Amino acid sequence: MLDLYDKIQDAKAVIQKAWGRTPHAGIILGTGLGPLVQRIEVQASIEYGDIPHFPKSTATSHRGRLVCGMLCGLPVMAMEGRFHMYEGYPLKQITLPVRVMKALGAELLVVSNACGGLNPFYKSGDIMLIDDQINLMGDNPLIGINDDRLGPRFPDMSQPYDQSLIKAALKAARKHDIVAHQGVFVAVAGPNLETRAEYRFLRAIGADVVGMSTVPEAIVAAHAGMRCVGFSVITDMCLPDALEPADVQKIIAIANDAEPRLTALVTGVLEHEFAQRAS
Repeated sequence: MLDLYDKIQDAKAVIQKAWGRTPHAGIILGTGLGPLVQRIEVQASIEYGDIPHFPKSTATSHRGRLVCGMLCGLPVMAMEGRFHMYEGYPLKQITLPVRVMKALGAELLVVSNACGGLNPFYKSGDIMLIDDQINLMGDNPLIGINDDRLGPRFPDMSQPYDQSLIKAALKAARKHDIVAHQGVFVAVAGPNLETRAEYRFLRAIGADVVGMSTVPEAIVAAHAGMRCVGFSVITDMCLPDALEPADVQKIIAIANDAEPRLTALVTGVLEHEFAQRAS
């Protein structure tokens, strides 16, 4: 049986054969946020099924392909759709693409998601820059024997999201007059949405938004020594005293509507990266 390192090398070889560039950034696009890839000058497109050891993306609105090319003057690789714990995949498999991005040379991980808003000062359609996170998924992608080739046994998580990149995103938000918050993301396993009591609990422990992804990828990015910036699009409000039944199609529609604003913030971060490289 292949170990994790060998699986990473298998996937890396297939991607390198299709696209010979070294990516500066890897981008993971969540529910309803796939259209951002339309801004990429595409040089290669690979279906997940053609990449060894990549899972199949089964979540609604997740296209399931890897797009490689240029964005804001930087070589990037973007996942048009991600994998989730609730699809039945172990976290090591869910986070394999992050490991592959690192193995290909990516220094930066840009991750986005659709989420529920817990902070009463937020509203549907707003975007939150993830400043910190809480893992309530009941698992961790680093559990097991550590491979020192991939990262340290006990990675530091005092700053999982890069503050300079958060500042660059907020600067882009001010430039484009986009509502953007800064707060804490809590991840749960899903796939059911939470009860009113659970929303009260999540808010009480300090979460501003809740979702079913992102945290495992950010943990692995920290383990691999990658800088990370995270964006949450608030697609529904989860206020326990004014809770309405979830409408998945409405959630996807709100995420789609927010996509141009998210694109402006992501491109603002990448423009900042391009300027830093040029200086």
